[in-house]
Amino acid sequence: MDAEPQISATKTCAALKSPPSHHTGEPILMDTSEVATMLNMSTSWVYREASKLGLKGYKLGRGKNAKVLYRRSQVFKWLEQQKVH
Repeated sequence: MDAEPQISATKTCAALKSPPSHHTGEPILMDTSEVATMLNMSTSWVYREASKLGLKGYKLGRGKNAKVLYRRSQVFKWLEQQKVH
């Protein structure tokens, strides 16, 4: 008889608690120029209007070299909400 391998309860519990590691290869964040290109708008429009429209950015850095990134899923969610019925 072949014995089945034993899996410890602690390893099983740890595996269930940790989030699944799904990496699709797509980045989670988009920079302002990517958002502008996707929406067919200018980068200045994105900087000016994004927060008014509910798109919250993540500012990395300071001053002129600061980079604002947007969560890809939030951009797509916002875009979906703009559908004309």
